[in-house]
Amino acid sequence: MSIYNKITAGFSLSADKPVTSGIEDVIYIFNDEDIKITYDINNPLIVTNLEATAAAKVYKFEGTNNSFNAMSKLAKTQVGPRYTEEIDFNIAGLSVEVKAQLRAMGYGRVKAVVINNYKDSNSSIELFGAVNGLILTEAERNAADEALEGGYKLKLANPDKLREPFPPRAISIAPASGTATYASTLELLEELTA
Repeated sequence: MSIYNKITAGFSLSADKPVTSGIEDVIYIFNDEDIKITYDINNPLIVTNLEATAAAKVYKFEGTNNSFNAMSKLAKTQVGPRYTEEIDFNIAGLSVEVKAQLRAMGYGRVKAVVINNYKDSNSSIELFGAVNGLILTEAERNAADEALEGGYKLKLANPDKLREPFPPRAISIAPASGTATYASTLELLEELTA
């Protein structure tokens, strides 16, 4: 029996550009069916375009002091590897509008884009929940929590029993003319935000 996929390259650590952990204190979230995703025809790990359907938008959530985190973990299954994905972030707010967003993320599925602190990679910007989406699985508020000033601690994760078939997808979107860069990808995300 032949192996379905085979490794094709190795890697080495760079002394000039060492890996940096963490993600920036910003995530972009959009409703599952609001943005059409186009993948590279030769590599399903690369998103080449995000296009809003009708009046859909991408919503930007900003934090401070390393308050956001993203995680992807391999889960071996009988049909092959699957990946669980999680994004932890905080909301410093308590308004009815904030609560309405939390409720929507708990019932509907969303997808999320994170920006890694390590920029010397073709995966500087990644999409989480590409196939099955993410839902709000934890929303905790402790009014006396001084670290969050009484705000919410949130976790987006895959819905139960719906892991992703691939690790988080790299997003690399070219401008109208030219090749894709970190700046051109970030520019498109900003154009899609509310």
